[in-house]
Amino acid sequence: MTRLMIYGATGYTGRMAAHHAMAAGLDPILAGRSGTGLAELGRRLGVEYRVFALAEDAVVEAALHDVAVLLNCAGPFLRTADPLMRGAIRAGVHYLDIAAELDSYRLAAIHDAPARAAGVMLLPGSGGSVAMLGSLAGRAAERVGRLQTIHVALHVAGAMSRGSAISARENLTSERLARVGGALLPVSPDAARIFDFGSGPVPCFPVTLPDLMTLWRGLQAPDIGTYVHVSGSAFPTGDLASLPDGPSAAARDANRYQAAVAVTDAGGKTVRAILDTVNGYSFTPLAAAEAARRVLAGEVLPGFQTPIGLFGNGFAETIADTTIQVLRD
Repeated sequence: MTRLMIYGATGYTGRMAAHHAMAAGLDPILAGRSGTGLAELGRRLGVEYRVFALAEDAVVEAALHDVAVLLNCAGPFLRTADPLMRGAIRAGVHYLDIAAELDSYRLAAIHDAPARAAGVMLLPGSGGSVAMLGSLAGRAAERVGRLQTIHVALHVAGAMSRGSAISARENLTSERLARVGGALLPVSPDAARIFDFGSGPVPCFPVTLPDLMTLWRGLQAPDIGTYVHVSGSAFPTGDLASLPDGPSAAARDANRYQAAVAVTDAGGKTVRAILDTVNGYSFTPLAAAEAARRVLAGEVLPGFQTPIGLFGNGFAETIADTTIQVLRD
């Protein structure tokens, strides 16, 4: 069993992940809940495809019988992560996804013990903001002692994909959380914080990002806040279902992403760092395909893992032309 399956391969990010997997020399199996588009994409890439829904455990397990690594690109992950994680554990398949919502990470924590017992790895957030922000905070943390606080913000630029916009609308109306003393607690949506992404200070508003779990798990900082600064048309209004699949290649090229972090240790020392990278919709499938390649090559730890815990703080810097600059006060 040495093969990669990409579930949700006909979606906006799934299609790009499939192309990047092919470019990396992998032979992916394309999969999804509907045959619409799968056959055409499979023929175009010259690879196998499988159609299966997630309602029946036996069907999921049977579809994974000869798979080594499963990359889930099918949102909303609230509906797909649990059946695919459980199926992966039963089938002995390592699970990766690109989720930006907290649900996948809570599920990975719930399934951690059975995954460890089965020798299966659960790596939600193998691409996207979790890989970006984890590397950024990890690089800054290298310069301090025992971590106390992490405040990290993502600058989201350009248009969103239809799926991300729908998920973002749901998440932005839900409770804002921060990690305080190790616990996840509600914070005011008006508790803005100023960050500088390299072009001057801007206000950022608190959002519940999965980094509240992954940075806690990877870096053990008891106090963590996650924020977003939005520019352009990143959060559209109106009928989100009428949006196109996602931004064009030209639009992605015109809107790079940045992130900023401030980490403070128990002694009060603060280190700041900034990240600059390609558009998030370009970064995510590249990082996910690279993570899948590395897992197929044997970089595996059983149970719930994070990108920096598995690949190290420099993982994001291996994707496209991502740079991290640690600043001096």
